[in-house]
Amino acid sequence: MSEIPVSSLDARAQKLVENAQIALQRGNHDYVIEVTNSVLKTAPGCLPVRRLQRAAQLRLAQSKNKLFTKAFGSVTQAGFLFGKKEPAKQLENAERMLNADPNNAAGLKMLADAALAMDLPETAAFAWECLKEQQPTDRETLLGLGEAYLSAGKAKEALATADALLRLRPQDGDALALMRKASVAQTMDKGRWEDQGSFRDKLRDEKASVSLEQASKVVTSADMTRRLLQEALSRVEAEPESINHYRSVIDAYRKLGDLTAAVEWVRKARALPTGGGDTTLEQLETDLQIAALEKNVAALRATLEASPDDGGAAAALEQAQAELVNFRLGQAKAYVERYPNDYGARFTLANLYFESGDHQNAIANYQQAQKNPKVRIAALAGMGKSLKARRMFDLAVAQFQSAKSELAVMDDLKKEIIYELADCFEAMGNAEKAIAEYKVIYSEDIGFRDVADKINAFYAAN
Repeated sequence: MSEIPVSSLDARAQKLVENAQIALQRGNHDYVIEVTNSVLKTAPGCLPVRRLQRAAQLRLAQSKNKLFTKAFGSVTQAGFLFGKKEPAKQLENAERMLNADPNNAAGLKMLADAALAMDLPETAAFAWECLKEQQPTDRETLLGLGEAYLSAGKAKEALATADALLRLRPQDGDALALMRKASVAQTMDKGRWEDQGSFRDKLRDEKASVSLEQASKVVTSADMTRRLLQEALSRVEAEPESINHYRSVIDAYRKLGDLTAAVEWVRKARALPTGGGDTTLEQLETDLQIAALEKNVAALRATLEASPDDGGAAAALEQAQAELVNFRLGQAKAYVERYPNDYGARFTLANLYFESGDHQNAIANYQQAQKNPKVRIAALAGMGKSLKARRMFDLAVAQFQSAKSELAVMDDLKKEIIYELADCFEAMGNAEKAIAEYKVIYSEDIGFRDVADKINAFYAAN
């Protein structure tokens, strides 16, 4: 098996990848992961698709509440240990682990091992590169990356990796061996370069290769993005009715951080005959408006942090935050009115109501959201918190107990739910039940919130 470009996929798969790239731009990360999983199942060596998938995985992980993400079933290496005789199975389970947690070190190592066993050295190098982003000075990671670069024929990169490791560990024997192998490989590569074709032909080929590589990357440099923007604007001028050119302009402005211009171009695209009924553009406009509001809030918060006594900055931040909450709430309400049976959207709306302090409407939507199995436990917990905020402690206890009973693993989400349950018992004056729940957390994680203080205070008083 070998690595292949997107252009080598069949027409249907290429179309799916194109749709996934568009979906990534509008924030539909679940769809991107679903599509890339499908493509990689038949073409595991298509590295641009794997890069696209990882971009969606990382963005999805950032957008989800860490506690609630764990409720959806984090996948660990336990139960997925396969020998090198089954690299395809190993690859499949590495992908499952990374879908659950894209920063899972065991999953990335498993991906690298499986890729090498399947003769996909560039994919292996990619996996080690991802791991290096998390642990840039780890010896095993740097050695694995260097060896993967050598297998992929990237002697220059292997040499740079060996050099980085030797700066950290000057007498490391494995690093010195990697340096020697990389130096020999680079010398051999140079000889092959000089033996093949004219200098101008090779330079032309290298330039084309760089251009194709840049085009396949999800995230480009600012300079490259500006160049791509100018090309897209030229294409719009030449073909003003082609909505795909507008999408390219929008994406470039978004990457450059000019969200106002991006929204303006979305509206231009929606004014086209082919864009008026395009729901993806409608959602993209909403997402960009939210991003612009969030950017404004972040800037005002930074201003206030720099000048804590600035009353004007504090008022401006409060107003911007309210504007963001109201906009998101309005958009979510409008969506649920159009699609009342989308229980995942109900959960989003319930969270927004809770954030705004409208606990009554939050409760109503959390109730509906429980019909979606993916968010059921999180919805139970949210409803419990909403009832607790309204001081309906006995009703809140019922929700937290239901959520607790449905979680088999004592992860952070379950600890949070048990803590909320104990806090309700305390508010009801039932200290005995409260301390029993706190003890459950204490026995698993003494450092969770202020559980240790509560337990110590209980024993000090008895």
